[in-house]
Amino acid sequence: MSESATEAAEMDVDLEAARHLQDAYNNLRKQVGRVIVGQDEVIELLLISLFSRGHCILEGVPGLAKTLMVSTLARCLSLEFTRVQFTPDMMPADITGTEVIAENKATGDREFRFLRGPIFSNVILADEINRTPPKTQAALLEAMQERQVTIGGKRHALDNPFLVLATQNPIEQEGTYPLPEAQQDRFMFKVFVSYPSFDEEFSVARRTTSTEHSEVDRVLSGEEIIKLQDFVRQVPISDHVVRYVLSIVRQTRIGEVGVPEFVTEWLSWGAGPRAVQYLILGGKARALLHGRSFVSTEDIQALARPVLRHRIVTNFSAQSEGITPDKVVERILEETPDNEGALNNDPRFAQIFKA
Repeated sequence: MSESATEAAEMDVDLEAARHLQDAYNNLRKQVGRVIVGQDEVIELLLISLFSRGHCILEGVPGLAKTLMVSTLARCLSLEFTRVQFTPDMMPADITGTEVIAENKATGDREFRFLRGPIFSNVILADEINRTPPKTQAALLEAMQERQVTIGGKRHALDNPFLVLATQNPIEQEGTYPLPEAQQDRFMFKVFVSYPSFDEEFSVARRTTSTEHSEVDRVLSGEEIIKLQDFVRQVPISDHVVRYVLSIVRQTRIGEVGVPEFVTEWLSWGAGPRAVQYLILGGKARALLHGRSFVSTEDIQALARPVLRHRIVTNFSAQSEGITPDKVVERILEETPDNEGALNNDPRFAQIFKA
């Protein structure tokens, strides 16, 4: 972005609201750090998805404090938290709720009454979402997209703000129902929760085997979060950064013009328009969290992997060579100029822009 464009962008943004969001972000990290050791990148992505009105898949082996992290974050945000353990015998009504026949004590008549399910909460932890059958997965994902459930022909709006965090175990696949790619597309990010470093695990061992108990303070209310979610969408983004986002996403679609040869060789399916939307929204939220009032290509590069890794499908050739979706995204980023002049003057990207 040019200097004049940057100055114009800063003038268009409510700087007081931007400082409020950044201060809240720093305070949230401090509060969560009282309970959770490390996992800074995971926490940042969770907050970006929250302020962008997105949802996340958390993938990691058991014992990495995913549940504790989410519940602690919910307490810091003054939000209602519900954990749902998904099992093979779970039905859609166990998530969304159901209608029961109840007697009206005033009239004596019997009538249907709706009992709200656990999805009527602010933060939902869908633990081991791949453990439940597709129809139950679909009920959850429909609610995520529409932010409502329909029972008995009546629509019931979900609470706002609303964030679904689904977990998956990457090492145990027996008896599971992997989410189809089209359903994974409903999630803004797929976040890998990794093992802690030596020093982090040392601190965890000290904390969890003693009588130490940490309390957290509430940082934001639900009403404040809704206002900040609206504010994030007001952050300006230059035409160059939008073209940069489109350049990255459109290079994943085999058969399109300007697609690199390695993408055709390694992928069987590419990302759709939702990836573009989430990269831009995530870039806006990340820019504010890092103290900037405009989106840069740096923000897009930082979010490209969690946004795209579950939206592109590697073929057998890539898998046999150990090529992961992350490696494909890294290669695309390496071959996509972030400089405006270089991007616009590249013949291959000129084809993409005209497609």
